[in-house]
Amino acid sequence: MHQRTELTSRFAVIDEDRNVDLSIAAIIPLYNGAKWIEQSIQSVLSQTLLPDELIVVDDGSTDDGPDIVARLAADHPLIKLLRKPNGGQSSARNFGVRHSESALIALLDQDDVWYRHHLEQLVKPFRRRRGITLGWVCSDLDEVDETGGLINRRLLRKLNKNQAKTSLEQCLKENMFILPSACLINREAFDEVDGFDEDLSGYEDDDFFLRLFRARYDNVFLDEPLSQWRIYSSSSSQTAHMRRSAIVYVKKLLRNFENVQALHGNFVREYIAPRFVKTLLVEYFRAVKRKDLASMRQAIETIMALLPYLQFRTRVMLWPLAHLHSLKMLRLTAAAVPHGRLRALGRLVVH
Repeated sequence: MHQRTELTSRFAVIDEDRNVDLSIAAIIPLYNGAKWIEQSIQSVLSQTLLPDELIVVDDGSTDDGPDIVARLAADHPLIKLLRKPNGGQSSARNFGVRHSESALIALLDQDDVWYRHHLEQLVKPFRRRRGITLGWVCSDLDEVDETGGLINRRLLRKLNKNQAKTSLEQCLKENMFILPSACLINREAFDEVDGFDEDLSGYEDDDFFLRLFRARYDNVFLDEPLSQWRIYSSSSSQTAHMRRSAIVYVKKLLRNFENVQALHGNFVREYIAPRFVKTLLVEYFRAVKRKDLASMRQAIETIMALLPYLQFRTRVMLWPLAHLHSLKMLRLTAAAVPHGRLRALGRLVVH
């Protein structure tokens, strides 16, 4: 097999006796990311295997992030800056993919960084002959803080998530921990499942890779860190949007899996309900504290949808929430129920 190590663009790689299109589009959604975007772009430009396209999608930024990208693009023709009204990260990712032409998609969040051999390593499994079409390749990663200081080397190994997804249980029971910045995705697979769900502003990664798995695409995990995942208090994975998005995602899971049975039982009862009731209770408690009646109602209604699937002890403890559907009772709870009592209920259910 002919392998290239120089920094060059390529649209066909010979794998034994067949031509395989391994062109890569690197896509970076940008929203008020002036603080990080230059470092992220430089990490793409320093790859030992350059992508064929580097698309930055400005999702309605109000800072000077797009100006930084335009300045870099003046010196690097590979960079293409696209602009669109604000629609969220999923919308920006889909927009970038639609405006790309490559066979493989490499997503990079604006505050994350690739190590120099990121693409060179991730593309290797796509070169091999396979019986099942490969949907994505992902790797371990290093967790860093806002300053770039190392927090955890090989984070997924530490969390015991350093393996390919081979069962629906792995995808539903807990967070899948597939980080798009650590992945290379088959464009054909991306298009088949219609990309990221733009109604989600949290859990969109789990939702996307779950749909790829259900569409019978294979996946490979590389047990080495090829990127840095920056996590801090205002990053997208830590925001209130993600907590509230749990309500939307749970409703979607209930629609899709309520009648799906396995040999050992029901997926909603075994995995979805136990996983998300804790998250929904947290969102409910926070909504009470904010006196956010709409969010309180949504959280309660979703908890009630999960109630029939929970263990008897948990159903008994949560039963009083069934009486909080009326706006009058919601207002009473927000105004009068001590937060300590609500937290105590949460601890009982969680444990």
